[in-house]
Amino acid sequence: MLPKSQIKLITSLTQKKYRNEHRLFIAEGLKTVTELLDSHIQLHHLYISNPKHSLLNKNHTLISAKDLKRISALKTPPDILGVFKMTEPKTINTKGLIVALDDIRDPGNLGTIIRLCDWFGVKDLVCSRNTVDCYNAKVVQATMGSLSRVNISYLDLENFLEENKNIPIFGTFMNGENIYQKALPESGIIVMGNEANGIQDSISKFTNSRLAIPRFGDLKATESLNVATATAIILSEFRRSFTEM
Repeated sequence: MLPKSQIKLITSLTQKKYRNEHRLFIAEGLKTVTELLDSHIQLHHLYISNPKHSLLNKNHTLISAKDLKRISALKTPPDILGVFKMTEPKTINTKGLIVALDDIRDPGNLGTIIRLCDWFGVKDLVCSRNTVDCYNAKVVQATMGSLSRVNISYLDLENFLEENKNIPIFGTFMNGENIYQKALPESGIIVMGNEANGIQDSISKFTNSRLAIPRFGDLKATESLNVATATAIILSEFRRSFTEM
């Protein structure tokens, strides 16, 4: 049976302030945990309820399914939970393609965007300070391990764009240029806006190119795309456009 002190520590990591205090976060499920174990991210401790997972790492504790449920952040707990050490972001490489997020609030959206950055070879993801924490348990779950391969920085987005206004800055807007009819560069900053409000005026003023994904339906009644879906289309077009140049 797990000591109460360990249960208290692990369950506290569902809150950002305690993650920051202890510099720890949780990851659940065999796929996500295995990916993180094979990465540069350091393991603090592993908790398993299935003995077959004991071969993954010697730094583990075998616990009951009941105890695992007590420390899990998921409605349907898997049989493995890892507590990992948070990493410090590296220097941002402004010579590559960067995705910048303006107050993305949904954990599932952020997790998917991190995975998309990993898929399309985007090394740097820049987040406004109000964007959901990348170490949120739901975000970690959605990344399925890609968290370890993308450099994620939280900063003042206005200052970052001001400091880098000499490089192409693209914004996504409903009234922008058709992305399918535009030649796109290999590098630059792509700003994606908040799920409900899009890109703020204070951020949009830094964009020097406005992009839009056109609607093809007969009625054209859909107001907008999910931000993660839009990110997938945008990144695909950037990579395709440069490949064909």
